[in-house]
Amino acid sequence: MEILKTHNITKYFGEFRALNNVSISVNKGDLTLIIGPNGSGKSTLINVITGFLKCDEGKVFFENMDITNKEPSELYHYGIVRTFQTPQPLKEMTVLENILIGSINPGEEPINAIFYNKWEPFEEEMVERAFKIIDFLKLSHLYDRKAGELSGGQMKLVEIGRALMTNPKMIVMDEPIAGVAPGLAHDIFNHVIELKKKGITFLVVEHRLDIVLQYIDHLYVMFNGEIIREGRGDDIKKVLSDPKVVEIYVGE
Repeated sequence: MEILKTHNITKYFGEFRALNNVSISVNKGDLTLIIGPNGSGKSTLINVITGFLKCDEGKVFFENMDITNKEPSELYHYGIVRTFQTPQPLKEMTVLENILIGSINPGEEPINAIFYNKWEPFEEEMVERAFKIIDFLKLSHLYDRKAGELSGGQMKLVEIGRALMTNPKMIVMDEPIAGVAPGLAHDIFNHVIELKKKGITFLVVEHRLDIVLQYIDHLYVMFNGEIIREGRGDDIKKVLSDPKVVEIYVGE
C-alpha cells in the first residue's frame, strides 16, 4: 500500500536544474533506499519531500493528501519526520532531554502552563515513553549524559529516538550511518528493521551500500537529478549490476 509518492518533482537553483521530473513511490512499512553519486539530487529530493526546500514543479502526496511545499512543522503533524546527515542534538542537554524534545507538551502553552494538574500526567507519560525508547535504542547507560559527549553514532541514535517521540508514520533519513563504525551502523539498521515491524515507513539516502543493501525493500538510483533505475526485492541485484549504474559509480 502506497504511503508517499512524488509526481514530476522539478527543482531549480538559479539556472541549474537539480531535480528533473522525479517521480517515486514508497510503500507503507517499507525501507526505501535512494542512492546515486554525489550531486545526483538525493538530498535535494528528500529536502523537498520534508518541506526544507520548495519545489518549482510537481506534487508530493502523503496518504493521498497533497503536501507539496508544506512546512516541516506541518508535516510533523501528518506523521513525517526526518533525521540529518550531521546530527543536530542540543549538546548541553542530556540524552533524555533531547529525546523528550520530540513530544509536544501541553504545559508549554501559556494558558495551560499555570494548570499544572492538567499536564503533569502527560509529562509523566512522556518521560516513561522516552525511557522505553532509550532502552530500545540501548542507550540506557547514557540517559543522563550530555549529548555533546556522545560519539557520532550515538548522536544518530538520539536523533532516531527524538523522531520516535513524535509517533511518526514515516521517518526520512539522510545518511544515517555516515562516519559510523560498522558495528554501530548495523545496530542502527537493526533498530530500523524492528521499527518497520511496528509499521513505521523509512525513506533513506545512504552511500554505504556494503551495509545498507541487506536491509532494504525498494531501491531508486539517481543521476543528474533524475531517477535512472529502480527495483524491488530480487530485482535490486539486477539494478546494481546494470551497466549504467556500474558506470556512474565506477566513474565517480
